[in-house]
Amino acid sequence: MICVEQLFISPGHNFFGQHGQPAGEQPIVAVEQIECVAGRGLRGDRFFDFKDNYKGQITFFSMEVLAALQRELNLPAALPQATRRNVFVRGADLKALVGQEFEVQGVRFVGTEESKPCHWMNAAVGPGAEAWLQGRGGLRCRILSDGVLRRTA
Repeated sequence: MICVEQLFISPGHNFFGQHGQPAGEQPIVAVEQIECVAGRGLRGDRFFDFKDNYKGQITFFSMEVLAALQRELNLPAALPQATRRNVFVRGADLKALVGQEFEVQGVRFVGTEESKPCHWMNAAVGPGAEAWLQGRGGLRCRILSDGVLRRTA
């Protein structure tokens, strides 16, 4: 069973589309629940209605990967929200969900691709994070059914 530990949305972009410019200053907001809207994204998030059939309507990240990053890169203070992912889970092999339909708390998703770490990760998360996160940067998904995700931890 996939346990949802933390949820985040952001009203605007800090890194996406900012290459060659300073990072933005949009907050990433911790929430107790998020509304998933099929084919559109997360209500209140920067990618809501971004474009038709967008492959990154929601992003998932593994708490186990975060713990390994903190330990292996000696970044104990690295925060989940620094990755700018939406849903932090425990107990899921996210890489195995690329190309697969799956369900969390009654909401259906399809994994579209790995959420690749960008060049901003070293500044946002900590030194070495971009290279370390290659192949474990999380999962981008399309939302297939409406519903609400809630923190379970």
